[in-house]
Amino acid sequence: MTNKTARSVTEYLAALPDDRRLALEKVRRVILKHLPRGFEEGMQYGMIGYYVPHTLYPPGYHCDPQQPLPFAGLASQKNHMAVYLCHLYMEPGLKDWFDAEYRRSGKKLDAGKACIRFKKLEDLPLELIGEAVAKAPVKEFIAGYEWILAMRSKKPASRSSRQKTTARKVVRKAPRSTSIRKKKAAARR
Repeated sequence: MTNKTARSVTEYLAALPDDRRLALEKVRRVILKHLPRGFEEGMQYGMIGYYVPHTLYPPGYHCDPQQPLPFAGLASQKNHMAVYLCHLYMEPGLKDWFDAEYRRSGKKLDAGKACIRFKKLEDLPLELIGEAVAKAPVKEFIAGYEWILAMRSKKPASRSSRQKTTARKVVRKAPRSTSIRKKKAAARR
């Protein structure tokens, strides 16, 4: 499970059962080996986190600006271990590439939104995890994150505003009266 009390990565790993600690340590080494310059490792949301520090991105994470911008995570959950790769959903085609490569590895993908679950280390294609991590330089990751935020801000914020937008579209698309259609058709002839 995530460990809300661990204040360091070392403390987090030390609290795990041996089999999970050894597995997460190996995944961690792969992530650190491939982690692009600028990202940092530390504890975030009760798990090992990899993030853009406030020194590089002062606004932080939009959901909680006190937190640095999350990039990836590594955790021992109740029924599985997980690698979280947020950037797979930010760059067009990256998730499709990852899924195809995962299938090519011969291992079964057990994934959620940005989460790759595994019960044993052998279930995880480590080199693919490293390759995926390496595909996100910090500047590109920040640019992708800001683009997504900009796109989200263009959408209606609440259900009532979505209903108003839909209502406006309905009014604009209402059929014209028969007399107006006849006049336009006559003008075209």
